[in-house]
Amino acid sequence: MGQYKLTLIKAHAKRLRLSSLFANASDVLIAAQKGTPSYDDFLCTVLEQEVQCRTEKQLAQRRKLAKMPLAHNLDNYDSSLSNGISNTQLNQLRELHWVDECYNIMLTGPCGVGKTLIASGLCNDAINKGYKAYFRCMEEILNTLKTKDLIPSAKQEYKRLREAHVIVIDDLMNISVSQEEGNLFFSFVNNTFESTSYIITTNKSPAEWAKALDDEVLATALLDRILFKCQLIQLSGTSYRLKNRQTIF
Repeated sequence: MGQYKLTLIKAHAKRLRLSSLFANASDVLIAAQKGTPSYDDFLCTVLEQEVQCRTEKQLAQRRKLAKMPLAHNLDNYDSSLSNGISNTQLNQLRELHWVDECYNIMLTGPCGVGKTLIASGLCNDAINKGYKAYFRCMEEILNTLKTKDLIPSAKQEYKRLREAHVIVIDDLMNISVSQEEGNLFFSFVNNTFESTSYIITTNKSPAEWAKALDDEVLATALLDRILFKCQLIQLSGTSYRLKNRQTIF
């Protein structure tokens, strides 16, 4: 294989956006010369490598857009924790059948008992299985809802959230919400709860939701949508972070 033909192959690969072939053309050809595969085997190998490369890039892009915390792999979950959810229950949630049925998951309990880790881990599992999943805090969602008609990036973010299969809302109702913000949030949930599964972490009771929204009727209507098809999981125990606190000395 001459340098001219290699250059030509790379040029065609670049034009057709075959990034794997463009980056590895020389190695692919050398491997073919050594292994002498049939024409159909060689073509299948090239296409399989291209599909794998694109799949990995898409997965990396979905993870980037999800904005998950660093600890989001449930394969590393400490199964010895006694916090109110069994390994069997967690494994059942990881199968993600509830996503196809638009069920919600609500994780409640004090700080440090694993709510965010479980939520982000399920978000990661959903991404790995091809779902559109995003991890957001309440403040980020409210900011998107308030600026979607003013800022292009917020409009794009709003479109992503509207089309999501799974949305994690971390620490829901941990901040005070104005009446306008509460109405915007309710409208968003009302328009998506039949097509999107929510994973919610909170250490607030329903009564405290009403206080955060400063509107008992609105809080009741919001809970009505979220709890309509929902698995409520009450976590308990001492804070994992405090129990495993790290120090400099």
